[in-house]
Amino acid sequence: MKEKILIVDDQYGIRILLNEVFQKEGYQTFQAANGFQALEIVEKHSPDLVLLDMKIPGMDGIEILKRMKVVDQDIRVIIMTAYGELDMIQEAKDLGALTHFAKPFDIDEIRDAVKKYLPLKTN
Repeated sequence: MKEKILIVDDQYGIRILLNEVFQKEGYQTFQAANGFQALEIVEKHSPDLVLLDMKIPGMDGIEILKRMKVVDQDIRVIIMTAYGELDMIQEAKDLGALTHFAKPFDIDEIRDAVKKYLPLKTN
C-alpha cells in the first residue's frame, strides 16, 4: 500500500505542483483547498504525512493542525508559509509540526524532507 500525503493549500497551482511531484515519486496524494476538506480527508483516509499551508482563508493552519491532532495524535505535518511569521511557525512546531518551509520553496528541499519523514516502503 502506498504512503499517503495530504496537500493542504488554498493556492491551486501549489496543490497541483506538489500533487504531481509526489505522485511521480510513488505516493498516493490527496488535496484540500481549506481546513474543512483537510479534516474530512484526515478522518476518511488517515494520511501518513500532511503538507499544510499556514495561511488559508477561514480556518488557518494552526487551527487545522490542532484539529488534525485531535483526530490523529501521531499525524505527521510539515508546514508551509509565505510569511516570516516566526510565532506561527513556533506554535506549529509546539503542536508537533516536523519542520517548515517558506514559500516560494525549493521543490527539491520539500521532496527531500518528505523522503526523510515518510520514506517509501519497498516491497
